[in-house]
Amino acid sequence: MTAVYMCEMERLCPQVFERENQGSWCPLPGHLPASTGVTYELCAGIVDKPELSLEETACMEVLEECGYEIPTASLKKITSCRSGVGVSGSKQTLFYAEVTDEMKAGEGGGQPQEGELIEVVEIPLQDCMNFAFDEALPKTMGFIFSFMWFQTNVVPKLLEKE
Repeated sequence: MTAVYMCEMERLCPQVFERENQGSWCPLPGHLPASTGVTYELCAGIVDKPELSLEETACMEVLEECGYEIPTASLKKITSCRSGVGVSGSKQTLFYAEVTDEMKAGEGGGQPQEGELIEVVEIPLQDCMNFAFDEALPKTMGFIFSFMWFQTNVVPKLLEKE
């Protein structure tokens, strides 16, 4: 179960947490649908293949999760930083790439055997900032940052072309 699911369980069903022994607590099935733990996220992956560059790993994840085959040369590095989430302190690198319908090479959806449940969501340009700041839609700060970067660095160029 995800942390998001557990937080929603505690918020919406506090009585379950109150009556259970903390050492043996396990939620009873049927309290909340599993979809309660679904979040909006960027395409991402673990860098666990030392023979691949970060760019090659990113392209592989885009294909696996979203179904688009993109050339490494089309990636634009936005930034890298250390994440202070949890105990990992992992380094994260954020890339940007434009995709077209012609680049669609598969279904995407990730690897269900690895616990991935991925649905690609397309957001119209005019709705992207409202989507990013809608507090009812669970997402990370990195997700919001990426939308702000896109709004600042890409949208003006798209509007110039119109």
